[in-house]
Amino acid sequence: MPPPPPAHHPTHQVLDALAALDATQVLADALDTLPGGLFTVNAERVITSWNAEMAALTGYRADEIIGRSCGVLQADACFSSSCVRPGDPCGLWEQGAVFQKRCTLKRKDGQRIAVVKNARLLYDREGRLHGALESALDVSDVMRLEAEVAALQREVDQARPYPRIVGEHPLMQQLYNRITLAAEGQAPVLVTGETGAGKGLVVEAIHEASARRHGPLVWVNCGTLPEGVLLRELFGHVRGAFAGALADRKGRIEAADGGTLVLDDFGALPDEVQIRLLRLVRDGELVRLGESQSRRVDVRLISASNQDLRALMDEDLLREDLYYRLAVVPIEVPPLRARMSDIPELASHVLARTARRRRDLAKQLSAETLTRLQGHDWPGNVRELEQSLEYATVLTRGLVVEPCSLPPDLADPACEPRGPKRKPRPALDARRIHAALEATDGHKARAAERLGVSRVTLWKWMKRLGLDD
Repeated sequence: MPPPPPAHHPTHQVLDALAALDATQVLADALDTLPGGLFTVNAERVITSWNAEMAALTGYRADEIIGRSCGVLQADACFSSSCVRPGDPCGLWEQGAVFQKRCTLKRKDGQRIAVVKNARLLYDREGRLHGALESALDVSDVMRLEAEVAALQREVDQARPYPRIVGEHPLMQQLYNRITLAAEGQAPVLVTGETGAGKGLVVEAIHEASARRHGPLVWVNCGTLPEGVLLRELFGHVRGAFAGALADRKGRIEAADGGTLVLDDFGALPDEVQIRLLRLVRDGELVRLGESQSRRVDVRLISASNQDLRALMDEDLLREDLYYRLAVVPIEVPPLRARMSDIPELASHVLARTARRRRDLAKQLSAETLTRLQGHDWPGNVRELEQSLEYATVLTRGLVVEPCSLPPDLADPACEPRGPKRKPRPALDARRIHAALEATDGHKARAAERLGVSRVTLWKWMKRLGLDD
């Protein structure tokens, strides 16, 4: 639970200025004057005030709902825990504040409405928890617009030759043409490009657009497996082929029969693996380990690599005959820095996908943020862009991503450090703990609230000070 605001906090300055007024009337007027639905609850989560906008939003008049638990609203996903049942833990009490959280509320007539909620715990000057102030903004119209945008986006995706690959740059148009040509044939394909450029999406697009789309798509990462394991994974084995081979087992190549086999991270392979692969590509046959009988398979091979394969051939680490048989249809995925004009569309696509996954409102980029993104050279390509935007959405409380929410290597150096900070642990002493327990008749949970700590923290301090008995 976060500590209460310090004595010089602006909130206390406002309270001092209003000290001569009727505080109850001031609060009521403020709640009815500010835009959006606003209400307060006490430390037991009982509603204590309710403005006119909240009444219009939910159908509950103030006199009908004040004095009732906030659980009557049946908020489904406001905080880390549900507040539907009385007594359920509320995430707000643990987090201290929540901003721009989408959820739904249940109206008096039983209908559910979509809202965006903000909430913050309220303390007095002595640090005692008094409750919380919460706001709710109706976003039903926004959701309708989002549905319309999603429908339009589906139309755009359908207009794209390959919906999961985003970009209109001329280099991308060339890429789409190559994918189409590769998908129409059966020849082996070699997909090259830098790490994070999107080679995996290209491989999947070829398979899904091909006549083999109803068959399996089987991946083998050639760069991470030792020679013996790679041989067994690719070609399978028969019983007794090696110690521990207790039964016959198909390899990945046979598992891909009728579909597509992807040799991911293809490069400098052990000689025996290269020789066996050459026979597979040339004759369509394989031999399981420990067996002399050859087996025919119907597999389309796609290889993917971020290495300089010609340099590997020059160093005699890759057989030329294998390379040329696997690279019948070469496809190079352009790096992001070569198509910077695609960044706005890519960013919009990533932010919309993130919002759908989090059931949240889609965030937008400010002009300054977009300028910073387009000024970066993106050594990690599209993957780095996706991770940077994920980072920014976590740090952005509102709906507009500003430059200071970007990762440190992208943000303005003048930005203050952002990110999770460890909350300082309040030091407790026996006197303060005794006073809190006496004021709450020994109720440890309420005593912890008075002290501004969790129940676990209170228990640990009591044990440390010898007060647990």
